[in-house]
Amino acid sequence: MSDFILTDDGEDWFALILAEHIEEARKRANSLLDAGARLETGCIVSCTTARKKVRFHGRQVAAYRFIYCVLNETAIGFDTVVRHRCHNPLCINPEHLELGSRADNKHDDWEAAAYGVDFGLL
Repeated sequence: MSDFILTDDGEDWFALILAEHIEEARKRANSLLDAGARLETGCIVSCTTARKKVRFHGRQVAAYRFIYCVLNETAIGFDTVVRHRCHNPLCINPEHLELGSRADNKHDDWEAAAYGVDFGLL
């Protein structure tokens, strides 16, 4: 009997991009980073007032999620979130991003509200 692994459409899409379009995806991720403005905190943000999105091979995704997955060569699904260690939802700096659960993300909110963000730890 073979093992059955459940994946969702988003995870399958990232897996396809990583397998068949990785060089093009890296160029796109790096162009997004190059176009961003670096803040004193180390955050890299775009000129948008909302979270930056990117369209790539027929799909639109949050730029920070795209950058994280491409540069770390990781296919993630809907249940996995890309957390902002800097607590800046506009940030696309891959050094400020990490994977976690929705519960982890909510705990990040509570921790930032209680203690703030220590940018020296990023």
